[in-house]
Amino acid sequence: MNPSPIKNRTILVTGPASSGKSEWAEHLAAKTGKPVCYIATAQVDTEDVEWLTKIEKHAQRRPASWETEVVPVELAAAIERALSSHCLLVDSLGTWVANCLSEDEQTWERRVEALLTGVRTTAAETIWVAEETGWGVVPAYPLGRVFRDRLGRLTRQIGALSTTVYLVTGGCVLDLTQLGCVLPHRASD
Repeated sequence: MNPSPIKNRTILVTGPASSGKSEWAEHLAAKTGKPVCYIATAQVDTEDVEWLTKIEKHAQRRPASWETEVVPVELAAAIERALSSHCLLVDSLGTWVANCLSEDEQTWERRVEALLTGVRTTAAETIWVAEETGWGVVPAYPLGRVFRDRLGRLTRQIGALSTTVYLVTGGCVLDLTQLGCVLPHRASD
């Protein structure tokens, strides 16, 4: 099955933790000149002060004119209802994957397919922030390996649908679309 052509401009910003991915994505969203809808995938845990501080830091960086929508699970629906006149900034895929980690593989695959369909068909410009988790030690626990593999595959799938892919690391931004080449697709991936 050949996927339908992409109707929008899709950008992926990836890199390690605390590398500046979100700041770069915010910069790109502001440059579109469109109204921005910031889709936050984080679930708010009032007991986790460190997490609340990080969420607040992100919120303070964003212009007051940006709409914020908290979407911890139903990301495909949020993408589908987006307006063509808007730019969606989704931050982040890793948090969304973590929110859906308890789902069995079949449910997860259906959720991913719905999301990818939304990415292909939305008329809105979309900017995705994704964490790179597989650059170090293999997780010691099965659930950690499931997270790493799900996020890695999803990031690769979003990257394949993106017009531009950026890597943010070491305080630098690299346009992988200009510097690299696309990895050939294999059915087993």
